[in-house]
Amino acid sequence: MLKRLFSGIVALAIALATVGPVSADTTYVVQAGDTLSGIAFKCGVSMQSIINANNISNPNLVSVGQRLAIPGSNSCGSGSSSSGSSGSTTTTTTTQAGSYTVQAGDTLGVIAAKFGTTVSAILTANRLTNPNLIFVGQVLTIPGTTTTTTTPTTPTTGTTPTTPTTPTTSSSGTYTVQAGDSLGRIASRFGVTVSAIMSANGLSNPNLIYVGQVLKIPGATTTGTTPAPSPTQAPTTGTTPAPVTVPSGPFSGFALGGHIQGYGYKSQMLYAGMQYVKVQVRWSPGANPGDVAGTINEAHNNGFKILLGVLGTTPETIRGGANYDSFASYVGGLAKLGADAIEVWNEPNIDREWPSGEISGTTYAQLLAKSYNAIKSNNANTIVISAAPSPTGAEGAFGPDHVRNDNIYIAELAAAGGANYMDCVGLHYNEGIVGPTQNSGDPRSDYYTRYYQGMVSTYYNAFGGRRPLCFTELGYLSPEGLGPLPANFAWAANVTVAQHAEWLGQAANLAKNSGLVRILIVWNVDFLEYGADPMGGYAIIRPGGGCPACDKLRAVTGGR
Repeated sequence: MLKRLFSGIVALAIALATVGPVSADTTYVVQAGDTLSGIAFKCGVSMQSIINANNISNPNLVSVGQRLAIPGSNSCGSGSSSSGSSGSTTTTTTTQAGSYTVQAGDTLGVIAAKFGTTVSAILTANRLTNPNLIFVGQVLTIPGTTTTTTTPTTPTTGTTPTTPTTPTTSSSGTYTVQAGDSLGRIASRFGVTVSAIMSANGLSNPNLIYVGQVLKIPGATTTGTTPAPSPTQAPTTGTTPAPVTVPSGPFSGFALGGHIQGYGYKSQMLYAGMQYVKVQVRWSPGANPGDVAGTINEAHNNGFKILLGVLGTTPETIRGGANYDSFASYVGGLAKLGADAIEVWNEPNIDREWPSGEISGTTYAQLLAKSYNAIKSNNANTIVISAAPSPTGAEGAFGPDHVRNDNIYIAELAAAGGANYMDCVGLHYNEGIVGPTQNSGDPRSDYYTRYYQGMVSTYYNAFGGRRPLCFTELGYLSPEGLGPLPANFAWAANVTVAQHAEWLGQAANLAKNSGLVRILIVWNVDFLEYGADPMGGYAIIRPGGGCPACDKLRAVTGGR
């Protein structure tokens, strides 16, 4: 944990909460394919001014149909309207908002129809980015519906009919996914079957496609005039090597684990159903991976798989790309010794762990690529997990040389081809003070890192669903039985041990049933330190040796 980052998050939350609406000359309705940066360019204003005018906490979360105030702009072209006489008669009907718990078989379309609202309205109200990613037990805010009927009193002039979108494929038989597409629709358009497209593209879920994705269309001929763009996640020539070809071994299901200091609570871990232990290893140039052989063997001898989180003793060991090869060789050696999973570095979006002035997902992709190839060359079965960034919005407080917001960082990693060099996307979640089924109601702010669902959606969608998620650290902080928390962690002062246990169980249940999460490492099992960094408050083994969370976790896993 980094004390100043939490202070920065609090400062950011206060800043976001106190920014008021800015008067605007134009209202813009978000269209399919829009981004905030694109809207800002179209309207001739800065993206930050739109964020401030609309109290937006996550610039990546805008949805079709959302109305945005555009400060200082008279026109944004299509999608905008200026204040003044409309020349029409408008009738508006509004219903009140509520909540709904997702049931088996539900889709957002079914739920929207049930409550007389729209999918886009539910997406906006819940800060969801993918309409296909909901899960049983999720609590959704159902917005009050507003139905507006407008009757023009004067003829509309100067309107050009929209030209229908023509399917865009390249001469090699590919198609770039457009807004509103589904595999069924694409298959029908090209006269092929859904299963044929899935087989050609190695897809396992027909619902998980995304705008901009380039799909191979088996047996398709060229239509349209615009060639499809190259996939954005291809490795950048000259910066990352081609990934090592390895057998596509099974990496499915769900596994629970815990970050440990020792095996003194092995029986409780087995009772909770933990299959993994996590241990952090510090590397320095010239380090011998054989020094970790005992740690790997100890985990196996106790009946656990082991996830090693490997990072440098100081950020300076890799400044300017120095020693990337040495680090890669080291983690390759750990794989050869039998490490079951390796997280390549830790929280590289903060200067506590990565060289200041060099923090970017693009730079990290180079280290990840070398490490992936070294690991897979030594042990194709070792799971490679990308370094989980620190979940933070503190970039504005400290500057990008010192902190990068994690959503920006992972977007950079995805664009640099990071998905080619990982089996799983690493993420941390450790600042929750509401249950994981909630996606609003945190008194600090509605910034996405406050919520389990916000983290899952942000990270999974950043890579377009190409890789599953691995929580290498998920925990809730409770001071109960330990004394007051330090000021920087006072946000968790009212979290009880009962909530701590219940929320861990709920998070594990959501992760297991979502199909998106492969590994969840509980932060933590048995840490005792309770000072400036109150790690003991996260521990599932509470003062006196009890483990209320173990019962909740066992209810999900069935125990071992």
